[in-house]
Amino acid sequence: MVSIYIYHLYILSSYQICHTASTYSTYCGKKTFISITKSKKTLARPSVKNIVLVEGVRTPFLMSGTTYADLMPHDLARAALQGLLHKTGIPKDAVDYIIYGTVIQEVKTSNVAREAALGAGFSDKIPAHTVTMACISSNQAMTSAVGMIAAGQCDAVVAGGVEFMSDVPIRHSRKMRKTMLSLNKAKTLGQRLGLIGSIRLAHLAPELPAVAEFSTAETMGHSADRLAAAFGVSRVEQDEFALRSHTLAKKAQDAGLLKDVISFKVPGRDIVSKDNGIRPSSMEQMAKLKPAFIKPHGTVTAANSSFLTDGASAVLIMSEEKALAMGYKPKAYLRDFVYVSQDPKDQLLLGPTYSTPKVLERAGLTMDDIDVFEFHEAFAGQIMANLKAMDSDWFAQTYMGRKSKVGTPPTEKFNLWGGSLSLGHPFGATGCRLVTTVAHRLQKEGGQYGLVAACAAGGQGHAMVIEAYPQ
Repeated sequence: MVSIYIYHLYILSSYQICHTASTYSTYCGKKTFISITKSKKTLARPSVKNIVLVEGVRTPFLMSGTTYADLMPHDLARAALQGLLHKTGIPKDAVDYIIYGTVIQEVKTSNVAREAALGAGFSDKIPAHTVTMACISSNQAMTSAVGMIAAGQCDAVVAGGVEFMSDVPIRHSRKMRKTMLSLNKAKTLGQRLGLIGSIRLAHLAPELPAVAEFSTAETMGHSADRLAAAFGVSRVEQDEFALRSHTLAKKAQDAGLLKDVISFKVPGRDIVSKDNGIRPSSMEQMAKLKPAFIKPHGTVTAANSSFLTDGASAVLIMSEEKALAMGYKPKAYLRDFVYVSQDPKDQLLLGPTYSTPKVLERAGLTMDDIDVFEFHEAFAGQIMANLKAMDSDWFAQTYMGRKSKVGTPPTEKFNLWGGSLSLGHPFGATGCRLVTTVAHRLQKEGGQYGLVAACAAGGQGHAMVIEAYPQ
């Protein structure tokens, strides 16, 4: 904030100073201050439709197995959609399309977007579909919405995501499944008895789900441990970053900054109004935990990893023209975005490193232009490895085909309200939380540009530039 003190300046009326995308209202009189906020060029393009984030909400993110334990995924998604309806007041038939992201699907509600929309009271005339792209599933839901609006197919789209880790599908073994299907087709008693007699004890062993890569059979935590080792990220560095995340999240929660969180009356239980995984500890306590994946010498522990989380999110995305016509004051412009992918064996979690320079180039910006950074925190080791990769000319030249490094986000701009390590990480829902947080931080901090970046299973990643809406 630059303050210019004007003495003996007489102006009889208020007026506005307009500079590109930002508008500043000032009133000048004798001994009056004019306050002018730092401004940069807007990313608006004459031939490109402006697409805006009108509002974003989420249920409280809860550790799996706690208050949400007896629900189903569509219950959480429905609560988020109802919260969005309540917060925006948008008519239930004014939305053109609904898109939801999820990772581990409940087989009874495979298109959870449709089931949640119907349960929330949206018009049954509104189409809905579900997408999956691991931890960037709701990012994909949002950018799909952006694409539909940019193409002129829609004016208003609700995007969101949900994940429910308290109750995940557990399958019979493949041999048992084949036997059961054959039993269903058997026509005689003899055929049925023969099939039943073929069942062995080993057939009854269930197939348990795992957060692992199909292509490599390696768990994500194991990959994070190897990545941290490859970039020389120490256990102390990881614990310090995790402690920072929890401390900042607690501070933001206590200050009422997490305005996207809605209260949710859990059927048969209490009203939930805040995230329950925020747990500031101490370096001494964190140091006592044993490695969770690579034992005994690994550095990834339960304390410096994101935890299994239940939660849902939802955002209202519209063309600027439609939003203003309906009387809304948007929160931010959704600008350029990219998706990237790389080797899922050795570079599984480096999505932010690859996506950040690409999205900045698309937008014509540099790291210095970004006022707010929000990166997904899968593991502290993953975040620290990305930051070291982003600060390495050697890595940029060797693996990315770039002449030089992109650089690292300044600490004072990075994940200032906590992140997935502390707030929680419902796989399919985190992307909307990141984008909404950027919009709220830009409003709070007076910045103009924000950048979201995230890694995902399969060695994929996403980044998006968000521009503050003029206040």
